[in-house]
Amino acid sequence: MAAAEPGVSVPHPDLPGTMPDLPVPTLRDFRRDFSLSAALAGLVAVVVSYSSNIGLFVAVFAAGHYSHAQAVSAITAMYLGMAVIGALLSWRYRAPVIIGWISAGLAILVQDSGRFTVPEIVGALLASAVVLTVLGYSGLYERLTRRIPVPLTAALLAGVLLPFVLRGVAVAPSLPGVVVPMLFTYAGLRAFTPRYAVLGVLLVGVAASALTGSLHPLPAGSRVWGSLQALTPAFSPLAWLSLSLPITVLALASQHLPGVAILRLSGYPNVPASPIVGGTGLLALPLAVFGSIGIALAAITAAICTGPEAHPDVRRRYVAGVMCAFWYALLGVFGGAVIVSAGALPLPMIQALAGLALLGTVQNAVIASFAEAKWRESAALTLLVTASGLSLWGLSSPLWGLIVGGLSIGLGSLRVWRSK
Repeated sequence: MAAAEPGVSVPHPDLPGTMPDLPVPTLRDFRRDFSLSAALAGLVAVVVSYSSNIGLFVAVFAAGHYSHAQAVSAITAMYLGMAVIGALLSWRYRAPVIIGWISAGLAILVQDSGRFTVPEIVGALLASAVVLTVLGYSGLYERLTRRIPVPLTAALLAGVLLPFVLRGVAVAPSLPGVVVPMLFTYAGLRAFTPRYAVLGVLLVGVAASALTGSLHPLPAGSRVWGSLQALTPAFSPLAWLSLSLPITVLALASQHLPGVAILRLSGYPNVPASPIVGGTGLLALPLAVFGSIGIALAAITAAICTGPEAHPDVRRRYVAGVMCAFWYALLGVFGGAVIVSAGALPLPMIQALAGLALLGTVQNAVIASFAEAKWRESAALTLLVTASGLSLWGLSSPLWGLIVGGLSIGLGSLRVWRSK
């Protein structure tokens, strides 16, 4: 068999169009590899992720009683941090490594952060970042994720997000002139252009809010620039159990695991998982001090930058990852504008946007929860308890969901073992 020519992609035997091992690109390489399609893919990924979760961010800051300055600091730190680590990883591995916030973590914070002070929330986010750093750099990440049944984590994810989806529809009577057009827009765009459904819903929601006079006036003297404010963490064992533990589990199971799988299936089997998990956890430590939500490998929006839509040549798609980081950095610089503009939107519109944006994720999670017959009862218990909002002895429903589901799996395994 003849040797491949230098610089020519040698396909993996199982993955057509696989990325070969290439050196870290130079600036000259980047200028040569740059393409408008890759830059647009990065922009679309940022716009979709922003529009899908801005409602949850507003809800987190309201539930956690963040001041305006603390909310701006959290947004600024998070976007700048994701820009730095995303650009570095994409450049280092010459692959479109897309970083995002822990989406399910936002839902957990909305549900339970009201019971804790902002310093305790920061302490819980720090604890989660420490665990993710250790799991990543120690190599325990892959061993741990293999031991957690996929249906259990899928049911946990579905249970965390389902109340937000239901609330997004239930608010329609309070602002029908805005929410009803959003519902029909989502249904129509999902049928024809599903990738842009959430963006379309956001635009229709803003337009309908303006036409019905539902927009709130912008505060006088609002600043558009981002800013950072250091927060002193407080460490609460109850916050660790209620916030850190479920956020960490969901970061591993609902983002890092599928995110790595997307990279592998898109032709990047040589991108190592451990440095990504450890690196995002390590960077999340200083970011948490400024209020940032935890960050992890993106899963849903990653596919926008890793597929052929970004560029037909697998070797040039890393540009989409770098450009995604660039657009994130812009949002960080204008962090004040992000918060102020979101505050102008009516609450029912934000709740509807959040619910519709999460619907696809909930649907996939429910399907994965009940895909295997032997896990169905345990998954159903996990989903039911988590979605119920149960709070007992200071422990939140996601933790109770994990406990009840894990106990069900353990007892079922014991029964099978004793019957042999």
